[in-house]
Amino acid sequence: MHRTTRPSVSLLDPYTGSEPLPLYTTTVTVTGGEAAHGRSSGHARSTTGELDVSLRLPVELGGVGGGTNPEQLFAAGFAACFHGALTLVAMRRRVRLPPDLAITASATFQRDPVDGLFAIALDLEVGMPGVGATAARELVAETEAICPYAKMARDGIQHVVRVTGTV
Repeated sequence: MHRTTRPSVSLLDPYTGSEPLPLYTTTVTVTGGEAAHGRSSGHARSTTGELDVSLRLPVELGGVGGGTNPEQLFAAGFAACFHGALTLVAMRRRVRLPPDLAITASATFQRDPVDGLFAIALDLEVGMPGVGATAARELVAETEAICPYAKMARDGIQHVVRVTGTV
């Protein structure tokens, strides 16, 4: 079994290239399942098999529950990314974070009054017991500037949608 380690603080060194530099890509495929609806009865699996989960519509939305959903996956990804970025920022600043540092993300699926359709809202709570309020606010502000999920939420995300397998 391999021992897990933290990534190097050198990840925070500025990149000066003119094009995005891919560091890691993962691919996840969602299929529709019993109801032929990815959100209600789907299955999500990464090409590595490390992510392999059933998707279910939450009871609160009229589903049967019993599986995860896009909001939970988004909240988990955002919280994990923010936790990692905050840890790197603290390491670079030589600030000792508490062992019980916790990032809690609440993702809300909601109706959007702008277009009448849907949107996702996210609340993030950063628990840093024992860290002074000023230091905590400074760490969080710097983390918000570098965390890829926070950047995505703030600036949007580059994405491409392609249709495949048609006749």
